[in-house]
Amino acid sequence: MHEADTRTDRPAPAGHVVVIGGGIAGLAAAHRLLADGLRVTLLEAGPRLGGKLRSGELAGLRVDLGAESVLARRPEALELARAVGLGEALQPPATATARLWTRGVLRPLPGGHVMGVPGDLAPLAASGVLSAEGLARAGAEDALEPEEIGEDVALGEYVAARLGHEVVDRLVEPLLGGVYAGNAYRISMRAAVPQLFDVACTHASLGEGVRELQARAARAGQTGPVFSGIDGGIGRLPLAVAEACRAAGARILLDSPARELTRTATGWRVVAGSADGAGGAETIEADAVVLAVQAGPAARLLDRIAPSAASELRAVEYASMALVTMALRRSDLPAGIADGGASGFLVPPVDGRTIKASTFSSNKWAWAGTDPDLFLLRTSVGRHGDEGDLKRSDEELVEVSLADLGLAVGLAPTVRPVATTVTRWDGGLPQYPVGHLGRVARIRSAVAALPGLAVCGALYDGVGIPACIASAGKAADVVIATLGAAGAPLAPTTDQHTGQ
Repeated sequence: MHEADTRTDRPAPAGHVVVIGGGIAGLAAAHRLLADGLRVTLLEAGPRLGGKLRSGELAGLRVDLGAESVLARRPEALELARAVGLGEALQPPATATARLWTRGVLRPLPGGHVMGVPGDLAPLAASGVLSAEGLARAGAEDALEPEEIGEDVALGEYVAARLGHEVVDRLVEPLLGGVYAGNAYRISMRAAVPQLFDVACTHASLGEGVRELQARAARAGQTGPVFSGIDGGIGRLPLAVAEACRAAGARILLDSPARELTRTATGWRVVAGSADGAGGAETIEADAVVLAVQAGPAARLLDRIAPSAASELRAVEYASMALVTMALRRSDLPAGIADGGASGFLVPPVDGRTIKASTFSSNKWAWAGTDPDLFLLRTSVGRHGDEGDLKRSDEELVEVSLADLGLAVGLAPTVRPVATTVTRWDGGLPQYPVGHLGRVARIRSAVAALPGLAVCGALYDGVGIPACIASAGKAADVVIATLGAAGAPLAPTTDQHTGQ
């Protein structure tokens, strides 16, 4: 974050910026713009802020109903949390011992890997995750000739060619699926795991490259927790950012989707209206605009002014998923959960289960485990290309989750939750197929031809919370630089109405 960056070498730009989208990217962009002295109006189409960061209550207990942690080895989310008064609330997981439910048994998730790609086969062999044949195939990589990757490659295809399909199917898929809810055989290695792509291009083997990445992390002192949470839930973060933005003078409008975006002789005009269309419309004049929305809404707004960007945005695919959150009686828990040693487990799609993962929230987060009688856990269902189970009712998703938990950890079939809630994220996670970075570059190039306009969010620079905040900072800096360089409201170029 740039909260403390006073940059006295130039005057702060003056102007009004409309931020469209009230997820964490839009809120972070607004926070950054306000810190530079700009006036901000934020438009959110829905009734609440935070996007896929959402907190709620279940059986009187605080729960995260969306993302539950941030990557602690990137600074952006932690810095933003501290800037909005949540520094003291940051906390690592109470336990981070995850398991894999594969080949019929809960097995330890082996260490020494980068997104499931092993650098050391010893922990992998000890875990029993791979068959003897799969382990032998992974160990045969040193006998293979190095491969030319080119500009990009599907992560699953490349890893399978080097280490065998079992490594992809039982390690890479469940880990990558937890981030993107996608298919490892389609996801771009360069876009999704760029550090792995870099060492794959420069090292004779993937194993050697992974060991190099681990050595770099050790030299950089990155030996602490990989993830961090917030006491009370990550869903507190967007609300705290919004409160800080309001305190700094931001105008934040809910149920106010942006309907039209046009250029004017002095900047931009945004027409916003109520979500149901019954509340009329408001026309807002601005010097600049930040689009922090998903591909579909962004494409609609850019159709006339940047048709090439709109076309690229329409090609972005999204995955849907559902989170099933339950409160169980501690007295009903089997030892596989009640011993407190595990934070949950991942499920490889190849095993054919309904749930893709389960988090033992009351084990994983100290703040979620304080009730002596109730225990919180959740399961996830659905990923790109495998979303049939999402057609089930909420009640059915609870039942299939309980059935899988019975098979995985021994939860008795007679156990009934005290309370449940199902949160559906329809089209929630953008997919990063091979060539995704090229698409992002083309979108940004088309948008850059319209001074005073910038884009940010999960589809551009990574789906994780720190990546979204970094994307927001990049967009805010583009706007700040444009307004600062202009020193006055922008004059449109001659192609303002054509987008050419």
